[in-house]
Amino acid sequence: MDLEPLTDTICAIATPIGEAGLGLIRLSGPQALKTAQKIFRHAGADRQPKSHVLHYGWIIEPGTGEVVDEVLICFMAAPRTYTREDVVEINCHGGFGALNRVLGLAVSAGARLAQPGEFTRRAFLNGRIDLSQAEAVIETIRSRSEQGLLLANRHLRGDLRRLVEGWLEVLGQARSHLEVLIDFSEDLAEEADDEARLYETLLKSIEEGVTEPVQSVLSRFEEGRIVREGLTFVLVGKPNVGKSSALNGLLGRNRAIVAAAPGTTRDVIEDSFLLEGVQVRVLDTAGIRGEPDAIESRGIEMTIESLCEADAAVWLIDHSRALDAEDRRVYEAIGDKPCLVILNKSDLPPAFPPESIPDRFPGLNPAIRLSVKNPQDLDRLKARLAQDFLQNPLSNCRSQIVPNLRQKECLEKAIASLGKAGELLRSNAYGELISFEIENAQKQLETILGRSSDMELLDRIFSQFCIGK
Repeated sequence: MDLEPLTDTICAIATPIGEAGLGLIRLSGPQALKTAQKIFRHAGADRQPKSHVLHYGWIIEPGTGEVVDEVLICFMAAPRTYTREDVVEINCHGGFGALNRVLGLAVSAGARLAQPGEFTRRAFLNGRIDLSQAEAVIETIRSRSEQGLLLANRHLRGDLRRLVEGWLEVLGQARSHLEVLIDFSEDLAEEADDEARLYETLLKSIEEGVTEPVQSVLSRFEEGRIVREGLTFVLVGKPNVGKSSALNGLLGRNRAIVAAAPGTTRDVIEDSFLLEGVQVRVLDTAGIRGEPDAIESRGIEMTIESLCEADAAVWLIDHSRALDAEDRRVYEAIGDKPCLVILNKSDLPPAFPPESIPDRFPGLNPAIRLSVKNPQDLDRLKARLAQDFLQNPLSNCRSQIVPNLRQKECLEKAIASLGKAGELLRSNAYGELISFEIENAQKQLETILGRSSDMELLDRIFSQFCIGK
């Protein structure tokens, strides 16, 4: 991202384009107020707008005085703004024509169009937020579920920053002690016992104050991914066991064709629903059997591909039919993927005892017997899915800090450096070597907050934003 100096003024539409009651145009920079005043006519007597107060009036064409739109304008004086610059927000009508015309007038009056994420980037560069909070803005915007939003909000309010700053404080103190030891090494040459005790104290401080809590945060990454991005289930089974009916039942609407003839589903049908406040993608797939036709074979290949990519499998077995070689093929296709077994069609006489499932297919959890066409049974199925696959992620992430992928990689590198520092401390190595590894860990932690980030990283992060944020 090639940015102009922060001395210029930027503008952008900050709400989605389309038909809406309201739309918002945001300006930020030293000339934000003067730019807005060129195109705004106050409904009352001309006066200097007060900060953080809404003002009613009209956007006009400066050259002709033509009224473009009836608006409310809010001027917010620096530094109590999103970017810590002067900010003006123009509340227009939400149609494309009105927003586009007002934006064009703002540009003609001296502002330039903002680049993606430039408002948040200015908030970061001006010190209002750190990089982890900037990433939380993206997560908040993209959140599709209540739980993902709660997780993003903890980062947005600075919980991760406070953790990282505490770890940096511990490492900074450790390096200070080492620097004293290095500076006075000649005076302490005969005090080997004192040096050993100091190393032991530093090792304990680093492990208890940094290494262990960082590892605890890292251990929640996968669970946090599920809360942020959602969970993906794939419905598998041989043909005509009720997979499409299960999809329709979970969604609460008819999404897939249901027919008595086997092999109706030949492609992957995907949709989503909310489960315990988490976005759940569910994939209905082609039935796995031994002698499919050419099109069905491709559908089965896509089923296998979906299994590889999914978080878990929901295996439907027709409980009114005896287990056979096709069920064995499904079991082998599932492999070690986490799986919930459903004995479907409980309204029909069972063909085998449920207790035989673990013997025939080792490693699977106890099956649940139900009918996917029964609303009460569908509620039981959702409760079981939540219990088996969401209970731990939700309980561990509701009140804990969970890193995103970039932060996870930084934490892993910091742990690697601290591991080397620990080995050096245990072997009573030179203080300079230990201090070097601790410094490397500090740099990785600072990168999480954006204190030692290069422009390429910042470009990569802020380019993910929409224009106007």
